[in-house]
Amino acid sequence: MTHTIANTVASTLPSDDDHPYRTGAWQPNFREWDADELHVEGEIPADLEGVYLRNTENPVHPSIGMYHPFDGDGMVHQVSFAGGHASYHNRFVRTDGLRMEQEAGEPLWTGFYDLAQNSKREDGWGARGRMKDSSSTDIIVHNGVALTSFWQCGDVYQLDPMTLETRGKAAWASQFPSPTGVSAHTKLDEHTGELLIFGYSATPPYMHYGVVSPTGELVHSIEVPLPGPRLPHDMAFSENYVILNDLPLFWEPELLAQGVHLPKFFPDVPTRLAVIPRRGSTADIRWFEADPTYVLHWINAYEEGDELVLDGFFQHDPAPGKKPGATRNESLYRNIDLNQIQARPHRWRLNLVTGATKEESLSDRVMEFGMINAASAGMPYRYSYNMTGAPNWFLFDGLVKHDIQTGREQHYSFGDGVFGSETPFAARPNATAEDDGYLVTFTTDVARDLSECLIFDASCITEGPIARVRLPERISSGTHSCWTPAAQLGGSW
Repeated sequence: MTHTIANTVASTLPSDDDHPYRTGAWQPNFREWDADELHVEGEIPADLEGVYLRNTENPVHPSIGMYHPFDGDGMVHQVSFAGGHASYHNRFVRTDGLRMEQEAGEPLWTGFYDLAQNSKREDGWGARGRMKDSSSTDIIVHNGVALTSFWQCGDVYQLDPMTLETRGKAAWASQFPSPTGVSAHTKLDEHTGELLIFGYSATPPYMHYGVVSPTGELVHSIEVPLPGPRLPHDMAFSENYVILNDLPLFWEPELLAQGVHLPKFFPDVPTRLAVIPRRGSTADIRWFEADPTYVLHWINAYEEGDELVLDGFFQHDPAPGKKPGATRNESLYRNIDLNQIQARPHRWRLNLVTGATKEESLSDRVMEFGMINAASAGMPYRYSYNMTGAPNWFLFDGLVKHDIQTGREQHYSFGDGVFGSETPFAARPNATAEDDGYLVTFTTDVARDLSECLIFDASCITEGPIARVRLPERISSGTHSCWTPAAQLGGSW
């Protein structure tokens, strides 16, 4: 093994920090590593070639006021595979906010829970304003460049997918007319090479949609008028359409008028789904109504006859009440506990002829953060790879392969005190089936104080990982990730 610490970032977190989302599985990392010839248990498949990237919330400074796990600075972890070998790199996302706080030597912004009322700066980004854009939510590779983004909208930062060297901000994101920038979940269509984007804000028309070309130019954008400020987190697409949403969990209007941003669930307000031709105009938008819920993440969408089929994770209790006997922290973070919000796979059928909506549940199991074979995105598909949540925590304790057609579920538990991350699919070259390939994820083992990159045979995850790749140190838990095969990396590879 060859391990080199490339850099250590100075932190002002207290040495006796006991915050539940800055300790244990969420303990942040401050060292940036370059590591080759990693220790491997099992055997890395020789035909697994590409990069696995994961973004994490990794705080360098405490927030002013209360801390929420989504407040942490972006840190990208990467493992590249070639010829049965693996290399590892990790780097902070060099955002403007991180730079300013490093120069000041202290936090400058409040976190999500303090509603950005007491920040030391007023030039933050995000849909709420005065909120640090930490670019710590999603990561995707488009046009050979890794792109990181922030859950409450902001700039899009660029990194070399192999070295993680910073390449500044994406020019197309600054050209996008949304006043707060681009939301976390951009969508890559591997069939066209297009990147589909949206952004939302607290000012009319409240939402924008856009298309970025395969070579990285903003080539289309439109307004998507809404009744008021909303909190959409994700979008979906099919071969000919994009699907945006107006969900009944949004800022309380009366409080928002007073400058207070408090999300509230309105159970008497229907879910509304916007269907737009991918290069359509504002006038082309069609709205479909459905049962009230909140959907953090969609799984996939595709066209079937007159219907547009949309799958995502329906929250059966988007605003759970305090549980009797719950600790303060369990109550404080209950809205990000998958088991309390009861997120389950769900299907909406939108009839493009009649305008009717039909719904059905796809599973009784609580799970979220679904990934699919990227070649099936926007197309009919069979499998999704979802995460199960640890009770009372925003942590993932297991992986489920869900057969959408039969309902069969394969479940793999990471083990006591071991937590994984969103698990993308890596297709084998010349694959002959939708699940002919591998699943790749990072795990954080709190008891053994280590992290590994696990590789599964996607055809049967219950047999456990076929290889475990040891990382130089234990990494903080995180959420979103992506897999990019070597063939799509161009000159970077």
